[in-house]
Amino acid sequence: MHPDSLLEKTFRLNPPHREALGKLGLKSVRDLLYYFPTRYNNISEIKKIARLNNGDTAVVYGRVLSAKTTKAYRKKIPIGEVVIEDDTGKIKATWFHQAYAAKMVKKGDVVKLAGRVTAKKSGELYLANPEFERTGELPIDIGDSLFAGEILESFAYAIYPESRGVTSRWIYHAIQKILASSVLDELKDPIPEHILKKYHLPTLKTSLVWIHSPKKDTDAQSARKRFAFEEIFFIQLERQRARHDYKQNPTFAIETSQDLVEGFMERFPFEPTMAQKRAIETVLEDMKKDSPMSRLLEGDVGSGKTAVAATTAYASVSMRPRGQDFGNLQVAYMAPTEILAEQHFQSFIEYFKHLPITIGLITGSGCKKFPSKVNPTGTTTISRAQLLKWVGNGEIAILIGTHSLIQKTVKFKDLAYVIIDEQHRFGTMQRGTLVRKDRRAPHLLSMTATPIPRTLALTIYGDLDLTLLDEMPVGRKEVQTEIVVPGKREEVYEKVRQELKDGRQAYVICPRIDEADPDKASALRLKSVKEEAARLKKNVFPEYEIDILHGKLLPKEKEKVMKQFANHETDILVATSVVEVGVNVQNATVIIIEGAERFGLAQLHQLRGRVLRSTHQAYCYCFADSKTKQSLERLKALKTAKNGFELSELDLGLRGTGALSGGKQWGISDLGMEAIKNIKMVEAARMEALALLESDPELTAHPLLSARLASQTDIHFE
Repeated sequence: MHPDSLLEKTFRLNPPHREALGKLGLKSVRDLLYYFPTRYNNISEIKKIARLNNGDTAVVYGRVLSAKTTKAYRKKIPIGEVVIEDDTGKIKATWFHQAYAAKMVKKGDVVKLAGRVTAKKSGELYLANPEFERTGELPIDIGDSLFAGEILESFAYAIYPESRGVTSRWIYHAIQKILASSVLDELKDPIPEHILKKYHLPTLKTSLVWIHSPKKDTDAQSARKRFAFEEIFFIQLERQRARHDYKQNPTFAIETSQDLVEGFMERFPFEPTMAQKRAIETVLEDMKKDSPMSRLLEGDVGSGKTAVAATTAYASVSMRPRGQDFGNLQVAYMAPTEILAEQHFQSFIEYFKHLPITIGLITGSGCKKFPSKVNPTGTTTISRAQLLKWVGNGEIAILIGTHSLIQKTVKFKDLAYVIIDEQHRFGTMQRGTLVRKDRRAPHLLSMTATPIPRTLALTIYGDLDLTLLDEMPVGRKEVQTEIVVPGKREEVYEKVRQELKDGRQAYVICPRIDEADPDKASALRLKSVKEEAARLKKNVFPEYEIDILHGKLLPKEKEKVMKQFANHETDILVATSVVEVGVNVQNATVIIIEGAERFGLAQLHQLRGRVLRSTHQAYCYCFADSKTKQSLERLKALKTAKNGFELSELDLGLRGTGALSGGKQWGISDLGMEAIKNIKMVEAARMEALALLESDPELTAHPLLSARLASQTDIHFE
């Protein structure tokens, strides 16, 4: 056995095992070693059988009297049953759906069982689905408190995430076999020894033993701390190296006079906030440098990111290409959807219509140009070939579009500045495509309206400098948020009806797309888009047009639905959280969120932002199905937190790491999500990554780090 041995060659696997392990992404021995437990069984006391009471969680030692497999009388589920005895009595252990457990012991074996004591209707006690271990002999004086304390420290079963076909118990025993082999001796620690010593972290071999078989709580905590640091450290190393590589390229040093910038901003139909002015100043300072800017502009929904983008774009296009007394440097503005690209195209026309600047639009639906030769104040539809020709010769100064504008067929003459709106999939590989053949790289501004805790931003955007827009424009009314408990629906519907009568529009957000299968007892009874849209049309708002939007629709279908809603052909849009980053529909002033307790606070804030697009009073109704105090307290934070950043920090603290949608959303494991709650750990990992790259940019003196980075999948943060 060695680290890269395939599990199917190492263990006897049946087809369900192979399929389940494949779903969990476990193929090799190394994969299994890095499959960490989510928790450990909380054994409170080792007891003699006669002292057991209903509801106890305990460890029991005994000798096996009988072992058999059977099936439940009604549901026919497989059951394993083992009866054990000690010198005070006997008890039955029962495993539901895991009959094989009874086949792993035989009469006369001495076993240690750990689990919950349960009482049948008759009063007879039994152990339900206990963990078990065969031992050589019965311990002496089990009831002695000192001895029990000693045993307690040496007994901890790791509990692992399961999949249909493979149980936590199987994973536990498989890992124990690996730990008992010589595999750990073949693993080399990728983290340099001086870093381990500096932060008092255990070695790789010790950590793997401690995380899977801790002798005491502190062992497990130390191991988790080490692996959490390791994950964040490698993300930081990958991000910082990407930053270092990008900064090595020369760029377009852009300098523009303060008078020109202020003159451009004077035409805004609103007074820019101090946060916007600071952000513009910071970006323009970056653009003066010889190395390309890499900056993240993070601002709440409606905080004015587009105005910052337009002003800094103006600074770029007001410059001539080097060695020329004609033409402009070029800007690319990338949006996540066609509708948003069209929306930004119209916004930029308003910003630039008084200037001799040509603006282009490229999406899957077609291409447009402003100004039109026929109508200098309007746009004209042009062919893709014509648009690409004008972009290639530099005639189009600003090109706005979807992801298609960075494809190989789109060739810029002097691309000096790239603005990316909510495109978190834009990783280092795509960034590399922006670098020209002469190695000149454009400045990069990535924008997001998703409020991210500082620790998370420092981790996932480690290669970007961070600028916050933490003020809202003057005159913007705060959304009136109401937490609605069961029984208050009809009152809310009447309030929504009044808004609709006044010509406004509404969103209704549901957690599911389809109705839950009524035959599945475990199915969550959550509102579904399709079912709720039909119910609202039939019973609540029959006089209004209702449409649906969800992730299973084709892109063209999504665009059509959103366009109809934007044009007020639809009054109510019933959708999943797919509208979290959506179109700017200023007329939509109401949002209802069904099953609100199932969303993160930051996500609820994002959804609420859909109706924060105008000076009209907006309303957000969070329908909570749960009446638990904890759920309602968490939702009340929506009403009290000052902004999205405050909410996101609160959310990170309130929600368990396993419940954080962030784990999957950001490409970070639950262990990593635990780590990013610790700002000191994130900053330490960041500092060590930077120090390593400063002394050894190519990591030639650290081949293990280099190999790990080469094999590490490029992380996409979506």
